[in-house]
Amino acid sequence: MDGKSEDDAERDPLALRLEQLILGADRRYTPFQAARSAGVSMELASRFWRAMGFPDIGQAKALTEADVLALRRLAGLVEAGLLSEAMAVQVARSTGQTTARLAEWQIDSFLEGLTEPPEPGMTRTEVTYPLVELLLPELEEFLVYVWRRQLAAATGRVVQAADDEEMVDRRLAVGFADLVGFTRLTRRMEEEELGELVEAFETTAADLVAAHGGRLIKTLGDEVLYAADDAGVAAEIALRLIETMANDETMPELRVGIAFGTVTTRMGDVFGTTVNLASRLTSIAPRDAVLVDGALAEELTRTGDAPASETEAAEAAAVAEKEGEEPPTYRFALQPMWQRPVRGLGIVEPWLLARRGS
Repeated sequence: MDGKSEDDAERDPLALRLEQLILGADRRYTPFQAARSAGVSMELASRFWRAMGFPDIGQAKALTEADVLALRRLAGLVEAGLLSEAMAVQVARSTGQTTARLAEWQIDSFLEGLTEPPEPGMTRTEVTYPLVELLLPELEEFLVYVWRRQLAAATGRVVQAADDEEMVDRRLAVGFADLVGFTRLTRRMEEEELGELVEAFETTAADLVAAHGGRLIKTLGDEVLYAADDAGVAAEIALRLIETMANDETMPELRVGIAFGTVTTRMGDVFGTTVNLASRLTSIAPRDAVLVDGALAEELTRTGDAPASETEAAEAAAVAEKEGEEPPTYRFALQPMWQRPVRGLGIVEPWLLARRGS
């Protein structure tokens, strides 16, 4: 549903051929005809289409059998009582937003680099058609594979939740990682250089978050938001991010803030006071440093990942040495920082997180 009329398509036959190749069907229906064939009201069909991110196209004949089937499936889930109408719209919206971003990325960063015309006079579309024809089934299979893997992981987290309320409002560690001085960089760097820097940052952050058991929630150019069920995992990711970026001379300095507490999850995003606190901690964190809230510091000490205090750690080590035992080992060190008011959150006492012994 790209909003083109049939006349537009006829003046651009290669674009129409590409559309037919990707969709696997010809344009046959107006929106009204598609809704009627699916047995769905025009009002509900419009809600579904808008939720998926498709524009209003009047009564142009631009829809295919696949559009009818999609409407029928969503409406069928509602009729069967498996989804409420509001939930079906949410499914359409979350799927549309996610796949729209994926499609844009694939065209901008993937196909664009592979479709440079090999011969003078050839258009990009002429080169793209055979390439898409070869790649489409492979990319489709890969997309379904990754989605099933992610769905299995997400379902497992929900099943392990302690109760029904925890499925929506869960206790998580939430971290923000922010490039320092990014606004100044945008004024000094060329657009291509800036794009490369942002891509390198996002790629590095995404790899580190995934490798250490966290979940990348979203990237915002100069900022990354991630979450983890375990406080130690979130802390490890934060320090790895700082260490990795510090070893890359092309990267600006980084600062990270982490908070631990109840988080509301919705459509793959996270909301609530804990998320706001993590964001505020990031904004006041020193360069190349990690600030955490009291709840995360307490969780790290409870799990034995960090000592309650350096004095306590030293005393425990002395007792262990005296009794000929191995002293307790800790992954992280915590240093209380100054208390300060944070807008909308009251007085906050952040803790500086570091590796033990560093």
